[in-house]
Amino acid sequence: MRRRLTALSAAAVLAATPALTSCGILGGDADVKVKVKGAFGARPDVNFPKGKPGKSLAIKTLEQGKGTSAHKGDLVIADYVGYRWGAGGYKLLASSYNAGQPGAFPAGQLVKGLDKALDGAKPGGRVVAEIPPKDGYGDKGDAAHQVNADDSLVYVLDVRAVYPRSSAATGKAQPLNDAKLPTVSNAPAGVAPSISVPKAAAPKSLQMRVLVQGQGQPVRKGQLLALQYEGAFWRDGKIFNSSWADGRPYAVTIGTGQVLKGWDQGLVGQKIGSRVMLVVPPSLGYGPLGGLQQAGIKKDDTLVFVVDILGAH
Repeated sequence: MRRRLTALSAAAVLAATPALTSCGILGGDADVKVKVKGAFGARPDVNFPKGKPGKSLAIKTLEQGKGTSAHKGDLVIADYVGYRWGAGGYKLLASSYNAGQPGAFPAGQLVKGLDKALDGAKPGGRVVAEIPPKDGYGDKGDAAHQVNADDSLVYVLDVRAVYPRSSAATGKAQPLNDAKLPTVSNAPAGVAPSISVPKAAAPKSLQMRVLVQGQGQPVRKGQLLALQYEGAFWRDGKIFNSSWADGRPYAVTIGTGQVLKGWDQGLVGQKIGSRVMLVVPPSLGYGPLGGLQQAGIKKDDTLVFVVDILGAH
């Protein structure tokens, strides 16, 4: 997604992770037929047997991992390879190892077989899943992702991190005493803070304030950020988009023009764990695009964002 809603919508997250979305009914577990070799964190060597894939969902945990288990509503960051496998053989569709950046997997928003494969997965864990059409793209396939009608999907995933829906900034609160800027309330983890916009003219330049100072490493250009966020209009203070309201964290690639210029300029260099307020003028927001009708954003809107930087990969 390029300069649309500042955080990725569910559709955009899935588009960035090929062969993930569809409907279907969960099947029972079966024996995994492919053989996977290699160490966690390195591109796996996947060997396919002769013949057609099985008709049942097959999942195997090759390494257990430790820490927080993934469940519906969580954001999973994982390195992965994804294949299609059918009567005509198999083909690699996507590899985060080749791309140099992990994928973002919103648990509960994926194809049913992949949702089941990631359910309970922990950081440091490796999972392999063979997903038949009924638990993937169904009997029509998906031409956009090069998946034919009878193709199964095969994924090997190395889970780097799990961000629960209750994830929030961690660090020391920083006082903000500027009557010309919005105020942001404190809120418990998993609850959106409220934004109060002053009755004053909007600033003409980008304003960035750290509300909670995290203790992690600074965010670098090109990293995949896991975050919570909400956006409000300066003109009336109304919220137009919120990960907290959607019930799950999101992921964006920062500093490469894939999000608003105000985000690229304001978030690169901030420390992981921080909560940041950005006041984005139209020139660094949706002004050059004439606004964003589906979100009610006008071309002259100044936007206020509160962003919790949960992690960077």
